[in-house]
Amino acid sequence: MTRLAFFKNRVVPLDQARVSIMTHAFNYGTGVFEGIRGNWNPDEQKIFIFRMPEHYERFKASCRILRIDISYSVDDLCEITKDLVARNGFREDIYIRPIAYKASEAIGVKLHGLEDDLAIFVTPLGPYLEGDAGIRACTSSWRRIDDTMIPARAKVTGLYVNSALAKTEANENGFDEAILLTSDGHVSEGSGENIFLVMKGKLVTPAVTDNILVGITRDTVIRLAADELGIETVERSVDRSELYIADEVFMTGTAAHVTPVVEIDRRPVGDGRVGPITRRLMDLYFAVIRGQNPKYLSWCTPVAPTLASV
Repeated sequence: MTRLAFFKNRVVPLDQARVSIMTHAFNYGTGVFEGIRGNWNPDEQKIFIFRMPEHYERFKASCRILRIDISYSVDDLCEITKDLVARNGFREDIYIRPIAYKASEAIGVKLHGLEDDLAIFVTPLGPYLEGDAGIRACTSSWRRIDDTMIPARAKVTGLYVNSALAKTEANENGFDEAILLTSDGHVSEGSGENIFLVMKGKLVTPAVTDNILVGITRDTVIRLAADELGIETVERSVDRSELYIADEVFMTGTAAHVTPVVEIDRRPVGDGRVGPITRRLMDLYFAVIRGQNPKYLSWCTPVAPTLASV
């Protein structure tokens, strides 16, 4: 099977989608991206792409922040992606990566006066965090980047060095994931996930102003909690010590889905097992993203693999 990518305004074999080592984005991190999940439903024999328009709306917003101009509308991007997913022919869970970037072969730190370009590729991706029974996390010594440094609300490629430093520190110290704090010591998010606490029957999650990425999975969970479980979500600043007294903690993200956290800084969360509210949200979420809940089918774009040629 020849894997395909969208590159230079057309579909090409993935191994032909290459950029020069002089590309501005490679040298300075001047690109933005999205992560979009496609979830395989074996009964339907289709991949269900989850909340694709919302992802591309955020992608276009990231482009505006980094002064990247791409000519494609959200509808255009969705159609390109549906075609690409179908023609790649995967029959498993996938991850779709659109990236818009400063494509000029130029030396010099700036955003203006440079050529912009777009690429999209698709790759198989199973669970990002192996955590059905819960993961172990630690608070990182690295602080979350601030909006006045590199805006966290944009998925800027260079920003993720911050996440990589925290993730590697956590892994090398025996933990599965890192939790980053803001410069003033409030909880922000994981290296690639938003974070929720369950406290006294409510969900508590850091506010948008605490330098989080405004997650689409985060929004999904907030809406499912309210509409299906009657649970309110409180968005506010969260102290580090609240992580230690929460009844339950879980993380959310396109790659991570809904992942329970059962230990933080070598302290058990609750009784050290996946909590009942987290478990119910996990079950709801996984049914929704695979197109198995008719109430939320509008969030899913079904695509049948075709294995069409270039």
